[in-house]
Amino acid sequence: MPRTASSARRHTGRSRLSRIAAAFVVLAALGGYLTVQYISGSKVTEGCTVESADGSAGQGRTYRMSPEQASNAATISAVGTSRGMPERAVTIALATALQESGLRNIEHGDRDSLGLFQQRPSQGWGTEKQILDPVYSAGEFYRHLAEVPGYSRLPLTVAAQRVQRSGFPQAYAKHEPDAALLAAALTGRTPATLNCTPPRTTAATADAAKVRAELVRAFGKDVLPARKPSPEDGKAAAGASATSTVSVPVRAARASGDDDSARRGWELAHWAVAQSEALRLDEITYAGRVWKAGSGWRTERTESGTTEVRMRLAH
Repeated sequence: MPRTASSARRHTGRSRLSRIAAAFVVLAALGGYLTVQYISGSKVTEGCTVESADGSAGQGRTYRMSPEQASNAATISAVGTSRGMPERAVTIALATALQESGLRNIEHGDRDSLGLFQQRPSQGWGTEKQILDPVYSAGEFYRHLAEVPGYSRLPLTVAAQRVQRSGFPQAYAKHEPDAALLAAALTGRTPATLNCTPPRTTAATADAAKVRAELVRAFGKDVLPARKPSPEDGKAAAGASATSTVSVPVRAARASGDDDSARRGWELAHWAVAQSEALRLDEITYAGRVWKAGSGWRTERTESGTTEVRMRLAH
């Protein structure tokens, strides 16, 4: 039966009221969510931030990145220092990876370029599988950089270009400030300047054996002492999940000959924070400071020692 003009107007009015009511409900819900976030002090966004040493005072430089980018940056730094490379080399490597891939381990690029540094299998950089391993690709970058005479005294663009042979060599320059900021934190020179709020999107169970394996991959086998099997290993093998702590000794000397143990400790602590999402780490403790997922660094009332970095796994 055809709809009359009056009934059509009533229907249109009801539809308009329904849309207004629905919009009001959505806005009210959004307002409530934001209010809770404000009152609780929670951050709406998640990710990682590195600040200059005076960043806590609202000054200096800040760089923000995703957990994936932080993890890759920490790996690049750890591979460099484990090879005895100085902070300047780490800065060059990070600036190169920022330009080539945005610190993402990508599976595509110009022609057959791959990975963090866009290395090409056809040019002798390794197999596709090798290049897509951040530890391997970073090691290859440092191996080639070490062969550049006086690289630490060269402008960053020149040093990076001697390794990369890029068609746009000047592009590396714009990343130098961010790379230097990252290198200062990840090599441990600036304490407690790297912080992450992991989104906890991974469904993987925390695994102490995996944490130890990744430490050895990044820093070399000497990063951990020889360890005897424990009953906890049997639980892990049987699929049981239990909160545990991985303790990493802070040795007085690094491969570079640097005997500043405090710097070594902060290097390990920042590596752990950067890997907190991938390795399911909830708490990092070193030198009287404690980092907790979601709340960042704080100072302990009781001063903790500087002989080890403790990494507590999530439940």
